Amino acid sequence: MTEQLRLMAVHAHPDDESSKGAATMAKYVSEGVDVLVVTCTGGERGSILNPKLQGDPYIEEHIHEVRKKEMDEAREILGIKQEWLGFVDSGLPEGDPLPPLPDGCFALQDVEAAAEPLVKLIREFKPQVITTYDENGGYPHPDHIMTHKISMVAFEAAGDPERYPDAGEPWQPQKLYYNQGFNRPRTVALHEALLERGLESPYGEWLERWKEFERRERTLTTYVPCADFFEIRDKALIAHATQIDPDGGWFRVPMDIQKEVWPTEEYELAKSLVDTSLPEDDLFAGIRNN
Repeated sequence: MTEQLRLMAVHAHPDDESSKGAATMAKYVSEGVDVLVVTCTGGERGSILNPKLQGDPYIEEHIHEVRKKEMDEAREILGIKQEWLGFVDSGLPEGDPLPPLPDGCFALQDVEAAAEPLVKLIREFKPQVITTYDENGGYPHPDHIMTHKISMVAFEAAGDPERYPDAGEPWQPQKLYYNQGFNRPRTVALHEALLERGLESPYGEWLERWKEFERRERTLTTYVPCADFFEIRDKALIAHATQIDPDGGWFRVPMDIQKEVWPTEEYELAKSLVDTSLPEDDLFAGIRNN
């Protein structure tokens, strides 16, 4: 490669970068790729999901600052760069009917306006590849869906000198991927591997719920081998202590089984301006040596 490879991962909240594609990012960092995580919100309305920290008055009162420190730690573990877009977490509405979203939150922003700071970062960082969420947000959190929307606008606009003229010199990324790490084939493979070994699986309920949703299967185009970085992924995720229980279901599959049964992280190629052949094992396929 005569040119530095650069990967930008656009995420909704601090902790999303460690639960979606973290081993991939750590792998690329180890190869000398420049990796930047863009975090759209501060996670201000996120619940404290770790039962060991629930009820802590300091954390409840200072959740924004706490989550920023957790992000700093995860960033160091992964070896990445990270930038905040500065939008306010929308929270996950619950109830029937769903309550309205809070005024001023990320999901209520005008999409074209909200894309501008992301366009600016793309033009500054100059990534060849961007990863983000699909149109369902990976799961239907309003901030994940909004992250998808601004990522799609920014991918198209960043290279167009007519759009966002105050956001820097144009730069056109070459490929855009959707994170698809939570996919049915992976879940089934791990579930069956655990049962075959006489172990308990944390995925039984997930697979039952999948049947209920009747969501269409996503097209997995790209399988990045990154098993050597699963420990780093888990360490980064545990750094988000308010969001993850280290004794919870995330970590119930023995590491040796994960590495043997499913040693990759998966993506769906959504846009490509370069020729590539599917399936891929590299987000930079078609870009390296071009």
